[in-house]
Amino acid sequence: MADSPVAGIVLKTVTANGITQRYAECGSGPLVLFCHGWPESWYSWRHQMLAASAAGYRCVAPDMRGYGGTDSPADVEHFTVLDMVGDMVALVKELGATEAVVVGHDWGAPIAWHCALLRPDLFRAVVGMSVPWAPRGGIDLLSALHKMGITRFYMQYFQTPGVAEAEFEQDVRTSLRRIYYTASGDMDQKGKGFAVLPEGGGFLTNTVDPVSLPSWLSEADLDWFAGEFSRAGFRGGLNWYRNLTRNWRLMAPWHGRTINQPSMFIAGSRDGVLRFPASMQQIEAFPRTLPGIRGCHIIDGPGHWVQQENPVEVNRLLLEFLAGL
Repeated sequence: MADSPVAGIVLKTVTANGITQRYAECGSGPLVLFCHGWPESWYSWRHQMLAASAAGYRCVAPDMRGYGGTDSPADVEHFTVLDMVGDMVALVKELGATEAVVVGHDWGAPIAWHCALLRPDLFRAVVGMSVPWAPRGGIDLLSALHKMGITRFYMQYFQTPGVAEAEFEQDVRTSLRRIYYTASGDMDQKGKGFAVLPEGGGFLTNTVDPVSLPSWLSEADLDWFAGEFSRAGFRGGLNWYRNLTRNWRLMAPWHGRTINQPSMFIAGSRDGVLRFPASMQQIEAFPRTLPGIRGCHIIDGPGHWVQQENPVEVNRLLLEFLAGL
């Protein structure tokens, strides 16, 4: 057990699915498992954990594989969606629970969706934030981008090991400050962003370094994130992107299967993910692909980091969903 920067939340470690996983925990009651995205940590869920634990739930948020205090295997191939779901399944077992509600944001959302898809016996309900549920298509994402003649999408830039790592690790705190601000609802400079990279530029080239931090991100918050990435590096998180094609291949047996448990989707209206070509089609398909859906909420104002940018509204929606199960 270790000290946490958030009063009421404790940090613990466990060996599960063959790796050491560090997780944050608070509260008691039915288990709610929170999966963070890139480039983040369990700390991204601090507001939700405190609110849900106060409402009578046991809240657990791991550092996902490759992040923070959780192991980062050397092999790129050990970062597939099946590895991630395996981590969550093993963690639930080590926690002594027989079921959980799984909540995910950004990359954590696909992991949460796949937890529900692959282990409906264990994950009784699912909430995805920012990234809609995207059933397996007829072609993998990287091949689709290539067919469309797109070559500078940020996920393509992440494919070559070492390139993005070198850019981000040159100045970890500045990199994170630029990423968090540029993807937030506070960024209002037209033409700025990182979905499509400029010719000859890196990921950060067209991002904005704010004069001051937005209200939802304190200097202490940024210190925590920067400390985590200064220690663990960016390689683990980037390796998730290097398995996009492998994930598509591995998920072939589940092609066409729906997620039938109770589900909910939340995103900020200014989230760049909603402007990805397929996102609105995926959301419109929810009644078919998520037959148990109980809400699709686009919150006006926030950008990508919706659960940190507007924790009050996200907590309200989450607690309402949990109470209705």
